[in-house]
Amino acid sequence: MAGKGRENNRRKREILGVVGLALSFFLFLSLISYSPADPSLTQYISDDPSVRNIFGAAGSYTADALIRLLGFGAFLIPILSLVASFRFFLEESFHIRAVTALGAVALLLACSGFLSLILPKVSIYGVRLQAGGLLGSILSGLLIPLLNRAGTFLLFLLVLLLSLMIVADVSVVTLGSGVKSASIAVWSALRRIGGKKAASRAMEPEPPEEKPAEGLPVPIIEAPEPAEKSKQKKIEQTHFDFLERVGDYQLPPLSLLDQAEKRDSRVKRDSLIANARILEKKLADFGVEGRVLEVKPGPVITMYELEPAPGVKINRITNLTDDLALALRAPSIRIIAPIPGKGAIGIEIPNHEREPVRLRNVLDTDAFREAKLRLPIALGDDIVGAPVMADLARMPHLLIAGTTGSGKSVSLNAMICSILFRATPDEVKFLLIDPKRLELSAYEGIPHLLHPVVVDPKKASMVLKWAVEEMERRYRIMGEVGAKGVDGYNRMIEKAKNEKAKRQAFGLESAAAKPEAAPEAEDALPPEAEGQALAAIAKAPQEHVRLPYIVIVIDELADLMMVAQRYVEESLARLAQMARAAGIHLILATQRPSVDVITGVIKANFPTRISFQVSSKVDSRTILDQLGAESLLGAGDMLFMPPGTSKLARIHGPFVSEKEIDRIVMFIKRQGQPNFDPSITEYRPETSSAESDEDVDEKYDEAVALVADLGQASISLVQRYLKVGYNRAARIIEHMEAEGIVGPADGAKPRKVLVKKL
Repeated sequence: MAGKGRENNRRKREILGVVGLALSFFLFLSLISYSPADPSLTQYISDDPSVRNIFGAAGSYTADALIRLLGFGAFLIPILSLVASFRFFLEESFHIRAVTALGAVALLLACSGFLSLILPKVSIYGVRLQAGGLLGSILSGLLIPLLNRAGTFLLFLLVLLLSLMIVADVSVVTLGSGVKSASIAVWSALRRIGGKKAASRAMEPEPPEEKPAEGLPVPIIEAPEPAEKSKQKKIEQTHFDFLERVGDYQLPPLSLLDQAEKRDSRVKRDSLIANARILEKKLADFGVEGRVLEVKPGPVITMYELEPAPGVKINRITNLTDDLALALRAPSIRIIAPIPGKGAIGIEIPNHEREPVRLRNVLDTDAFREAKLRLPIALGDDIVGAPVMADLARMPHLLIAGTTGSGKSVSLNAMICSILFRATPDEVKFLLIDPKRLELSAYEGIPHLLHPVVVDPKKASMVLKWAVEEMERRYRIMGEVGAKGVDGYNRMIEKAKNEKAKRQAFGLESAAAKPEAAPEAEDALPPEAEGQALAAIAKAPQEHVRLPYIVIVIDELADLMMVAQRYVEESLARLAQMARAAGIHLILATQRPSVDVITGVIKANFPTRISFQVSSKVDSRTILDQLGAESLLGAGDMLFMPPGTSKLARIHGPFVSEKEIDRIVMFIKRQGQPNFDPSITEYRPETSSAESDEDVDEKYDEAVALVADLGQASISLVQRYLKVGYNRAARIIEHMEAEGIVGPADGAKPRKVLVKKL
């Protein structure tokens, strides 16, 4: 209903704008082509049968009435109509108020009276007419006996100024600031010109230009120009659809994605300056003095860089977060105190209208096309609208947290899709774990999958164990050829394949010839070591094959930690510590960033983190080690902590719809079927028995007897009767489940006891 109302309001404003535009042109052309000899209200029959007015009799009657009534002040009417038309087109909230209409009438009357006072009569085609028309003559005639000519002049000037302020909606302070800024700019330009002329006459170097002692009172408005340039290039290049073919596989085109509708939602300069002044005033109301130096408008928020007055402590401003949000009528604000590298404080205030950020608008940019990233993920737009990319291979793992509705799952889909747009199934493989059974099941059946989407938490722990074993296997085979990472290993495999092709094509003699020089990579081996590596690959060609990157995505970590915390935590810790060089990377997401889910072991090995909106300051500290995530806006608004630093970057995540995901998946599935590895989730009894023999709890037998006697099994029951901690009781129950004594967890239902009373 709200969207329909906005559409009707927009159509109404456009109609009023077109009518006002036509009226202004009609009145202006009628007035400039006015002739006293044309037919009019005072001259029904003209001596000259031809009508000089451009619009004929209608124009002559209209122009004569306005000229005789208002004089040359009538030319203000088409000007005012033209200004109103443009404001109807450009300003969504503009409407003509009663005060504005009264101000326009006062402006016309004051202008007519002013013209009657300084130009009593003028001659047009030999006919003498009143310069201010009939109304101007009457007004000046009434006021001159009372105020004399000087007083009448001042009164007309005052009314002109006041009515102009009402019609233009401009304050005296803003008008004075504009005049002052223009004067300073003109004076500086004149001084530069004068200095250059003097320097050329004296043949001496030009003296340094003097800068004003005080900065301009108007803050600098930093518009997102780079984003505009990329959009222009994007419109030109999208015509080619960016279709690439890698071997037999065709990368999906960007035309599968929807493009955001471009609307003029950019905040105007005057509005930004006015908001900056309001912010300064609100801070002054709380006893904090300062001035806004720079304003950075963006698609979702606008950041105001505030320079506090000398002696103002930073914590006085940071403690006003909620008070400022109330005073500025904002849902929430975020304060960066101080901005790194600047002597200012950043205050981020949400825009009244949020500009949508779509995945296509982020991917269809030079930043994404030209980026040398191995596993590119599109994070979204920054606070000024510039696209932000990241390389998962360099992170090397990513931890994501956010409440329901914060945009966490949508951004997770955007990250997966951005990899699919750049990588073939031979380059990247996915292991998708989705205990919620909602988000990641859409990718079922694509050839990039190593295993069907895992929805069983117990099976997920086996997948993670397989990933650890795969990591160790990769390190073993990379060690055999002396490679330090998966990229160097793959280059070695490619080189061995080329050498084998040369032998088959030209024989052993030409193959033994010195190969062509190629640019060396950073991890290239010495010639002797490279020869040994190629020989090792030639001995075991079935084992030494190209290794794709493996990206493991877990949509809800909390569900896994509830079922098998010990095994999941151990596997994740080992992968996070060691899997980077093996080409295995993790993306973990959770909507419950508590300490029992994001444990210290997991957190220490995930330096790269993203937090969407969370419910409390405690959750923000848990995921980011600092506050701020509780003040985000939701719907994709995030804080990104890059690796190696604690400085947060605010990013607005891109939106990708379910229909777009379905189109991408269907395009990819038409090119091949997935080649699943059945060994990933195979049950390993020898591993399970070894672990159970080594780690049997001393109260395990007592717990088994308790469960058998009561016919019930739960962690809380073991915890209460045996007086042990939660984690210990959970391990005992997991051991019973592995031994077949109790059944698996089934949501809120109790576990089944599978043994009889002892």
